[in-house]
Parts: sequence; C-alpha cells; structure tokens
Amino acid sequence: MQYSLVIPAHNEADNLPPLLAEIAALPPFRRPAEIILVDDASEDETAAVMAGLVAANPRLRLLRLPRRSGQSAAMLAGARAARSPWVATIDADGENDPADLPPMIELAIASGADLVGGLRRERKSSGSKQLASHIANGLRRRVLKDGCSDSACGLKLVRRDLLLRLPSFNGMHRFLPALVQIAGGHTRFIGVNDRPRRHGRSNYDNLGRAARGLIDMAGVLWLKRRGLAAAVAAAEEAARIEEPRIRAGRHS
Repeated sequence: MQYSLVIPAHNEADNLPPLLAEIAALPPFRRPAEIILVDDASEDETAAVMAGLVAANPRLRLLRLPRRSGQSAAMLAGARAARSPWVATIDADGENDPADLPPMIELAIASGADLVGGLRRERKSSGSKQLASHIANGLRRRVLKDGCSDSACGLKLVRRDLLLRLPSFNGMHRFLPALVQIAGGHTRFIGVNDRPRRHGRSNYDNLGRAARGLIDMAGVLWLKRRGLAAAVAAAEEAARIEEPRIRAGRHS
C-alpha cells in the first residue's frame, strides 16, 4: 500500500528530528512514499528545523500555513497536497509511535477498511487530561455510536479520496471515524502505544477543547441524522454490483 504521511506541527522544533529518525527506521516496504510536514504558523524554530530536514531528505515536503489555523486545517492541507491514495496522520509531539504504522497498514489491507484508527493503550498524559479524554470519548461514543473509544488519537490511516470528500470544519480530526461512517465508509481500530511528550507543552487546554467538542459533536450528530452521503454511497455500490449482471444478461 502506498501512503503519504502528514505531520501537522505547531511549535514542535525539538520533537520533529527524533520523530523523523524513527520514521526513517521503519521497514522499507512500510515507509511512507512521502512525508508532508505542515507548519501551522509556529512561533518557535519549527519552520527552520523543517527546512533543514527537507533539505536533507528528498522524501520530505514542507507546507506552511500563513496563520494559525488548527490541526484539522493542517491535516487537510497536507492531504490535499498528498500524492498517494492513502493518507496517514501522526502527531508531531512524539506521543504517537511510528512503529504502529505497519500494523495499521496490514489491518487496512486485510479488512478492506476505509479508515484505521489508533486506540492509545496505557495513557501517559496527566491525570486531568486522561479524565477529560475519557469523559469526552464516552459521551461521543454514546451519542454518535461510532464504535471508537479514542477518536482523538493522532494516528490514523484513511483513504485520501474519502477524506477530501468529508465535511470540513475546525476540529473535524477528532470526529473522523464518525464522519467516515456517515459517508458510507468502513472503519477499524487497533491498539497503539502512547508515549509522554518529549519536549515542550501541549497546545490544547482541557476546558476549551471540551466546550468546542460539544458544539462539534452536535454538528456531527446533525449530519448523521440528516446527511445523504451514506445513502448515496450505498446506491453507488448497488449500481456497481448490478452493472456486471446486466451486461451478463445481455450476452446470454
């Protein structure tokens, strides 16, 4: 499977070099075809570090957003620039383990899923962050019924064409499993490693993220109840199945 790896980053100058070194150590047949670094208007040395990394590695590409736009915008910018049929995402802070990418690829191939999402095991974040995440995931899972216990995990693998058809909004990266399902796609999930942040501090606060998440969840629920994407996808699939039968009938 050929895939592009998108790494959104805001103020992650110290975390990017060791992360890229780990990605380079992946098995050759499971390394990404390209790595797209997306600088979300960083205020530290991230842009300079990215430029140095790109100069040393022809598989790296660099995008810079002119103003702070958020992780969803950075993810979509990278996906639009990607040249592969699949897009993987990973957080730039080092909390996600690149070694989990090969098993995710194997699961996508074996299951035929349109999205494979990571479920973080043995969380290493602070107690308050874990509690907030547990509450948010539980509420989202009960309301949206997406079957995902960790929608905010940064490790995801998704078909690029499907990702670019999804409704886009700030915060959509936390609702990708539900959005893919609403669009008629199939999702699978796999346990992945969780690691402590190497350097710096998180770009999110629990209270602000929770408030925005409730508003976003209401919007996704509206799409689930009123959207037509799944019905259209089912009709297209039925047409693809029926067409060979019609052709066969004409020749009989």
